[in-house]
Amino acid sequence: MFASPSSSFSFLHSKSSLSSSSSLLLPPHHSNSRPNPKPSLCFVVQAKAKTRREDRTARHIRIRKKVEGTPERPRLSVFRSNKHLSVQVIDDTNMHTLASASTLQKAIFEEFNYTSGPTIEVAKRVGEIIAKSCLEKGIKKVAFDRGGYPYHGRVEALADAAREHGLEF
Repeated sequence: MFASPSSSFSFLHSKSSLSSSSSLLLPPHHSNSRPNPKPSLCFVVQAKAKTRREDRTARHIRIRKKVEGTPERPRLSVFRSNKHLSVQVIDDTNMHTLASASTLQKAIFEEFNYTSGPTIEVAKRVGEIIAKSCLEKGIKKVAFDRGGYPYHGRVEALADAAREHGLEF
């Protein structure tokens, strides 16, 4: 049933065929007298590059785990871009926006003539408008959601103006 080892594997035992077959298997720059070096493993570790937007989104997700808007205390959510600033008061349990203010609204846009984006004065005015809108609808307490932005500059000015005009955070 099986072939004899001497007939089928005869090339393994002959010295002349061993030297010729081993030289055929090695690359041309290797010689039979030198042992093959062990292959070296090389690992390259690189940090994953994140954009500023991805970092802000991650911060916003962490904040949203802690801050939730209810009908008694809705969430005051801030979004700022290079050109505009918008604020919404949101009831997260009913998924409903109760009030909003933005620099895209005609009343605010025409009041301030800015070309390079909203300034701290514009942010104060947006905070004042959102506070008045909330008080008209009977909302006095809100949970402030800075949206992953640092509490500094326009975000801080908006929050301070809303507090000055009657909102409690």
